[in-house]
Amino acid sequence: MDRQKQDRPLQGRRAVLATLLVAGLLGGCGFHMRGNADFAFKKLYMSIPANTLMGSDLRRAIRNGSDTQVVADAKDADALLDVLQDTRTKTVLSITTTGVVREYRLTQRFTFRLRSAAGEELIAPSQLVLTRDLTYNEANTLAKDYEEQQLYRDMQRDIVQQLIRRLAAVKAI
Repeated sequence: MDRQKQDRPLQGRRAVLATLLVAGLLGGCGFHMRGNADFAFKKLYMSIPANTLMGSDLRRAIRNGSDTQVVADAKDADALLDVLQDTRTKTVLSITTTGVVREYRLTQRFTFRLRSAAGEELIAPSQLVLTRDLTYNEANTLAKDYEEQQLYRDMQRDIVQQLIRRLAAVKAI
């Protein structure tokens, strides 16, 4: 019994030491939680319709990740996000010797610019391009259609996160 009582404080110290060591390693490698974005503007107008998937994802990311409000009228905004292009393409990447498609390349292009309410260009027209390769098997058509939709959805989420980081990089208006 006495031996167990003596080991308890030692085990507690080891646990504290291990916790501090892990925290130090995580801090030393540059890891930090993704916090709120701090935008230079407090009211943003976006030219992308709210009823599209990209529009709703972008609005949700701004609303939940910052103190910036998305406004419905450009006159009320401090900054205007102009969506110049948002397209998805699907091209054949490879075919078999018999001419059957084996792989597709999915591409999503998102072109935008950011202007101040006075018309000053804060971010020049920029394009975010993401690609994913999709293997194809005609025996699994339904599953591959679902996988294609999931890949496009993941690319859209990545574009939203990249766009949020670019908007946060804008200095004072």
